[in-house]
Amino acid sequence: MPGKTNKQRQGGRKVLVTGSAGFIGFHLSAALLKAGFEVVGYDGMTDYYDVRLKERRHQMLLQNQNFSCQIGMLENFDTLKTLCDVQRPDIIVHLAAQAGVRYSLENPRAYIDANIVGTFNVMECARDLAVEHLLMASTSSVYGANEDMPFVETDKADTQLTIYAATKKAAEVMGHSYAHLWNLPTTMFRFFTVYGAWGRPDMALFKFTKAILENRPIDIYNHGEMYRDFTYVEDLVKAIHLLIDAKPERPDRLADIPDGDNLSPVAPFRIVNIGNSDKVKLLDYIEAIEQALGKKAVRNYIDMQKGDVPATWANTALLKTLTGYQPQTDIRDGVQKFVDWYLEYYGK
Repeated sequence: MPGKTNKQRQGGRKVLVTGSAGFIGFHLSAALLKAGFEVVGYDGMTDYYDVRLKERRHQMLLQNQNFSCQIGMLENFDTLKTLCDVQRPDIIVHLAAQAGVRYSLENPRAYIDANIVGTFNVMECARDLAVEHLLMASTSSVYGANEDMPFVETDKADTQLTIYAATKKAAEVMGHSYAHLWNLPTTMFRFFTVYGAWGRPDMALFKFTKAILENRPIDIYNHGEMYRDFTYVEDLVKAIHLLIDAKPERPDRLADIPDGDNLSPVAPFRIVNIGNSDKVKLLDYIEAIEQALGKKAVRNYIDMQKGDVPATWANTALLKTLTGYQPQTDIRDGVQKFVDWYLEYYGK
């Protein structure tokens, strides 16, 4: 695989970010621009949620002369390939996907199209370009029915409970295959319940905040007996930024793989958890929202939804080993930042 010049390694590298108008893609693009990267965005601007929010994110990024973007669907290989041929990115961070666990119960085909076909298209472009590093988003949902916590990357993850999780596991498997076949350095990261300013309207924090302000009841699944490893978005994108230079290399021997590292023995491929290394009870999360708003929620306790899991909790020792960094934003601080943004953005 062609090496990059020292100038490219030290600064001025070009990163293609798919899903750049999305919640995480927007924050990552902003962080990379601040760090001196040139960022090329690619986003389908789908109407899964309010497109105006996506447009506003892109508008903010376009204030930086080192950001450019292309509107296009992941499934449209010709559009994506043309962009890659013109821009020739050094690195690809693939975040675009059909998101949402619950929506996958209603429209599973959207997940096959975006998360499997779309990811295949991204990998084909990465292979053709021989990029320095391909980084792709997965999810804690791939741990599925696993009960031993905290979740560790070396755990088996073969019991996915939703089509969303299944498509993300499929992306991991395809990523490993491409890394092996084409010696393509590939890192998959598993996200754990990301939240923060500019978040998606379908996510719990956004929905709870909106409902509380409008005096509507909030649905609390499993009667509140739910735990999540809530990860503040700025912590998440800092971890992704640092992982760009933690490029996996194919080991010469099995003995070269350190304990706790899930580096593939046959490919430059690795999976990394990105979480807050803590599990927070859903009711404590809701109390943090109430405190930030200065207003109590009307609570509607209901049963667990199909495909949901009672708890997630990340072991992030590998992330810290690779980058020296571990997310640690306190849930109350992160929720307060989201509420401050929400009240300002929506003028409440």
